[in-house]
Amino acid sequence: MGCFQFLKFMMFAFNGIIFLAGAAILGVGIWVKVDSGSVLTFLGKIDNMPAELSQVLNVGYLLIAIGILLVVIGFLGCCGAMRESKCMLLLFFIIVLLIFIAEVAGAVVILVFRPLAEELFNKIGQEAVKSIKQGYGNNTDITGLWNSTMSTFKCCGFYNSSEFKESPYYKNHNNTFPPQCCLNPGSPCTNGTVTGCFPKIRKLIDDNTAAIVGVALGIAALELCAMAVSMILYCRIKSESV
Repeated sequence: MGCFQFLKFMMFAFNGIIFLAGAAILGVGIWVKVDSGSVLTFLGKIDNMPAELSQVLNVGYLLIAIGILLVVIGFLGCCGAMRESKCMLLLFFIIVLLIFIAEVAGAVVILVFRPLAEELFNKIGQEAVKSIKQGYGNNTDITGLWNSTMSTFKCCGFYNSSEFKESPYYKNHNNTFPPQCCLNPGSPCTNGTVTGCFPKIRKLIDDNTAAIVGVALGIAALELCAMAVSMILYCRIKSESV
């Protein structure tokens, strides 16, 4: 019975964390949809943006869906363990199993269709550069959101600072770059030396690939453990009720 109570407590604690994480993700998703000044809104305003980007623009809905799913899983796990409900535990197991299968399928799809992702990023880059050349300096939405993006990531332009040479800002400010493009923003920026946003973000991801893979494997291991514990509790409760 001591082992059974320990498993119940671990199930409750683990799913309590899942419940809180789901609530946090749900809040972020709602914030993304409400925040009209987000980078996603900016991307949506760029003309001729690739149609494939529509899925990215719906990231707020994706976060909301993930948050709700995690809240439901956490609730089922906590209540199923503490109330010793076979129905809740079985439903918890089925949901986690489906998520695990979907994650494995998603990983396979990413590996198979990686060249298509590269092509999509190239299309996004072309339209982002076009938005700088046509709107940076005379379109308040594009200018403000590019400034926010560059200040946040400490970068300049999509690929590099040369994209601003054909922008209205460059022509209207005596052939100078935005302040974010220079290491010393206090003086006029005549030679952009800061790295572009896309190369910087890509380098950040490449440098942390091992950590990302480790986190993914850790999540998969936790899911397997959660399924195993839920089945142990389910069978134990069933055997005790006989």
